[in-house]
Amino acid sequence: MNRENKRKIFEKGYYKTHACRDTFVCKVCGRTVIPENAGSDHRNHCPNCLSSLHVDIDPGDRASDCGGIMEPVAVWVRKGGEWAIIHRCKRCGVLHSNRVAADDNPMKLMSIAMKPLCEPPFPIERIEELTACMASDGRIR
Repeated sequence: MNRENKRKIFEKGYYKTHACRDTFVCKVCGRTVIPENAGSDHRNHCPNCLSSLHVDIDPGDRASDCGGIMEPVAVWVRKGGEWAIIHRCKRCGVLHSNRVAADDNPMKLMSIAMKPLCEPPFPIERIEELTACMASDGRIR
């Protein structure tokens, strides 16, 4: 069954209380995604490229009419040390947080986590000069 059409078949909020065990094909990388091995009953993103679709307004409601590609833009750590992915819709810009699944691509997760360190908002060559501006000598002790 097509993910975009599920909300037309099931009553509102169905997926908040029922597991989604449907297989789907990722719209970004084309991989067939099965819910098994996710470590959760609610598979909502591709374990290969970590992309998703904008189908929910609130988790599980399937109430969004957008349907845009949700790209992974960041990760964060929840209480207890659990990681979550921040997705941003390429069409409307909305942000959503999704739990990391057990079978998610660890290299993709790490590359997203490291991106701010690899691409700082200032020239890394000027780190000593910028640190000196903060009333320090900028040297590593």
